[in-house]
Amino acid sequence: MIQVTPQMRIMVAIEPADFRKGIDGLARICREVIRVDPFSGALFLFRNRSATSVKALAYD
Repeated sequence: MIQVTPQMRIMVAIEPADFRKGIDGLARICREVIRVDPFSGALFLFRNRSATSVKALAYD
């Protein structure tokens, strides 16, 4: 379970992500496209191309 606190930043990717990349690929998108460190405590949300699935990435 992910506990969202008032101080937590939530970053939502606007462009669809390729879910075949896995967690390492999503972390790379955080660093290179969104330009935020994936280990910063923020919550990252991604959707697939057909907008039928959502993935969340959060490091504790």
